[in-house]
Amino acid sequence: MAYVQVNAANGKEVRKWCDGCGTLLLGGRCSICGSPGREFEINSPGDIRPCMGDSVGILEGLLEEAFGTAAPIENKSVFFNKVPGEDRTDEVVAHGQVIAVLRFDIAADRLRIELRQPGAELFAPVATKNVVTISGVSGHLKGKGIAGENVSDVLGHFADGDPIIVRKALKVGPGVAMADSDSMRSAEKALRVRDLNAPSDMPLSPDADRDTFVRANRDHLKGLEGTAVREIRGFVKNVRLPVTVSFSGGKDSLAAYGLTAKAVGDPDLLFTDTGLEFPETLEYVKAFAEKNGLRLHTADAKDGFWKNVDTFGPPAKDFRWCCKVCKLGPITDLIARDFPKGTVTCEGNRSLESFSRAGTELVTRNPFVPNQTNLNPVRDWCAAEIWGYIWMKGLDYNPLYERDFERIGCYLCASCLASEWRNTSRIHPEMYSDWERYLHDYAKRRGLPPEYIDMGFWRWKVLPPKMRQLAEGLELRMVPEGGDGLSMKMLKGASVCVAGGYSMEAVATVPRNRDFSYVEDSLRTVGEVKYSPEFEIALVRTKYGRARLFGGGQVSVTAADAQSAERMFEKAVKALIRAELCTSCGICARSCPHKAIRIKGGMRVDPASCTSCGKCEKACMVVHYYDKIMAGKTAPAPESCPSPRRVGKTQHVGGTVRGDKGPRKDSRGGRPGGGRKGRGDARSDGGRGPRTRRCD
Repeated sequence: MAYVQVNAANGKEVRKWCDGCGTLLLGGRCSICGSPGREFEINSPGDIRPCMGDSVGILEGLLEEAFGTAAPIENKSVFFNKVPGEDRTDEVVAHGQVIAVLRFDIAADRLRIELRQPGAELFAPVATKNVVTISGVSGHLKGKGIAGENVSDVLGHFADGDPIIVRKALKVGPGVAMADSDSMRSAEKALRVRDLNAPSDMPLSPDADRDTFVRANRDHLKGLEGTAVREIRGFVKNVRLPVTVSFSGGKDSLAAYGLTAKAVGDPDLLFTDTGLEFPETLEYVKAFAEKNGLRLHTADAKDGFWKNVDTFGPPAKDFRWCCKVCKLGPITDLIARDFPKGTVTCEGNRSLESFSRAGTELVTRNPFVPNQTNLNPVRDWCAAEIWGYIWMKGLDYNPLYERDFERIGCYLCASCLASEWRNTSRIHPEMYSDWERYLHDYAKRRGLPPEYIDMGFWRWKVLPPKMRQLAEGLELRMVPEGGDGLSMKMLKGASVCVAGGYSMEAVATVPRNRDFSYVEDSLRTVGEVKYSPEFEIALVRTKYGRARLFGGGQVSVTAADAQSAERMFEKAVKALIRAELCTSCGICARSCPHKAIRIKGGMRVDPASCTSCGKCEKACMVVHYYDKIMAGKTAPAPESCPSPRRVGKTQHVGGTVRGDKGPRKDSRGGRPGGGRKGRGDARSDGGRGPRTRRCD
């Protein structure tokens, strides 16, 4: 891994720069000149990467727009370091310093540049605009506002909010305008100083390109390769399975291919066409396999995304249902078909990519794909090491990386940045317009403002704090009308019953996408089932309780204790959700150790083979909706059922009202679930309807 020291006290990491060769050092010494390098700090997590392709022109254009020149970084080695922010937020590293921050302004829908102290020192001597000289103030000015009466000179024309360079005698620093250039001298608040210091002896780097970067780090990159190749060979030498590479068309899987090819020869490539790929990615993957004489196995999700998006809504960062439908399902089918005895697959998973991948180990196994073992040889590499290795090996990479994309995936992925989505509009306007049209129609149907789409709020089911603050600041309503078609009305929580034991009752509103017989099948994975197709009633029994489910959405549970009742309730409702919202991805079938599940218009279960082990439920993506509808249930649970001694009195049951002399009426004057003949008002349980008071 790259040379890095973590400064846990302030969330910084220490990197090294060769001033003589003008580039980032990944190891202990420069392979060109032997220099140990100069240390500098960047913010955590430190997944630093080269500024390349269109990114160079974009960065230089922003600097020219702001300060009239980009000369201090032209032909220099420049890197980006991704840091937390509302959207794209990159530290700009040049001359071995963080000179600026490149930030995507969601509200303004554009990239902005903000200088840091080293950047102000670097650009102050050559800037032809956005320079403000102040005087008549003293003391510590960092973070302070300056009045117009203290502005002695203004260079260039700029607007309120633009970045500026502040001068005061021999000191210089970055700032932000709080008034436009024409009115700055008369403004009560003219500018804010970010920092202000006497210029340091900042070393300036010579010109350097990607070849310089590779040559300066060759020894380190060779060492990384040697370690990874030994790991791969060490694992596969005792495993008699074909070795493959998960080849997504991205940089990390490309590096994994290079290592695997050196370790074992020419591996087969596994590629999943999600149906949402960029045309460049499809062309690149095919061309790469042909050029290198490799066998390419393609899993095709076809129109799986578009078949399910109306049911689940747009995917979100915190609910990526599409990954199982469009990736995991198809690839498990491919492996079962092409590698029935199994395969060892090298992947490009890296710990620095996300929190979910932090701590990734060399060997991992996906519980949903039992006949695949994954190796992660680049798990501890940073992005700069990935690129250094690719360039050193001369590997052809996806051309989209030259178009200012940090990551390559599905073109409409909710996890991509809003800034990258703007890139998509630039290079593929038709793909951009199609998805934007769908999103705006979705928002309109839910009573959401256009900004819900335009500013990227759709990318989360639950907005993170910064996005909530942004919505509140703009006074935008971000709660959809009518929810998403799923809800839970809790009539009675886990409560003591008259006849002993505990019971629970609720009405679950779930879209009816299938015949109720699919609910019967789903319940077979929970326990023993009895089913009445005439009345659409299913009874499931387990060792810890029983549940009745009705075609109108009613759920009635009984158990010996409160904990068992809650467990039984959860299992029953999850089975209902799985049945009605099944995407037919087939992951549950492949996860079943007894081959008891088949996919035929939904999930079908063989009762003779099913042992109710629960592995299929853990593999199911749609069960996540259980937590969602429980979070939105419309009434709290009471502590206990009403006492039978209060004959004739009105009782409160879970926020609803019932009279002891007869069954409770719902708001439509009928029994719960009424209005569907032979379903919600079925009499198969003795005429009481689904909410019987007995623990039978």
